[in-house]
Amino acid sequence: MKQNKYDDPNFFNKYSQMPRSTGGLESAGEWHILKNMLPNFENKNVLDLGCGFGWHCRYAAQNNAKSVLGIDISNKMLEKAMSQTNDKKIRYECNSMEDVDLPSNKFDVVISSLAFHYVKDFNDICKKIYNSMTYNGDFIFSVEHPIFTANNEQDWYYNENGEIQHWPVDNYQYEGIRTPKFLGEEVIKYHRTLETYINTLIQNGFVITKISEPIPPDYMIDNLPGFKDELRRPMFLMISAKKINF
Repeated sequence: MKQNKYDDPNFFNKYSQMPRSTGGLESAGEWHILKNMLPNFENKNVLDLGCGFGWHCRYAAQNNAKSVLGIDISNKMLEKAMSQTNDKKIRYECNSMEDVDLPSNKFDVVISSLAFHYVKDFNDICKKIYNSMTYNGDFIFSVEHPIFTANNEQDWYYNENGEIQHWPVDNYQYEGIRTPKFLGEEVIKYHRTLETYINTLIQNGFVITKISEPIPPDYMIDNLPGFKDELRRPMFLMISAKKINF
């Protein structure tokens, strides 16, 4: 069975109180970079895998997408997404991205935000996405950075006074399951190297157009506690790629 922590009431309530859950896209530290990696949505059919509260779905629709399909495994996530959505162009479906049956040559844009590190088989996902896309379509996604996911604890190293010393990187080349604590509870993630992310895309026919290891915007770094430490190690990896018609 695929992991679905977000339908656990306690976990969901804690997630719902996070700034990116209450404040939307502008409260996500990577959004100022990600939005510039997104293509023109005009008259495009869009797929969002792991859509959560539907922020990216609504953004695509607001920017004149023809249709938007949001897929998420969590009923609670989709209930929240539907409660915030008033646009007939957007449709939500409860399913895991591993199991969903996608039509061939349908989507002009596929996006996914911070979801693929919960997926065991990235190669299979890439095959499915490639088959579902139109030629010259755009595929843009973000994941937790391999430097962030390498060590099982996925936390800073602190001194005896509780002060941050450094970010430990260990077992980087050992891909596979990690069980860190997130929002106080153990979750299952899958660590893979930067090489694996890039080569899997290439081997499945994608042409990579941009890679980003984003830092938060200045106003977050200057005004929000802890954000200066985000400059000490990359937390996110974002990649944009195309299905090219040769």
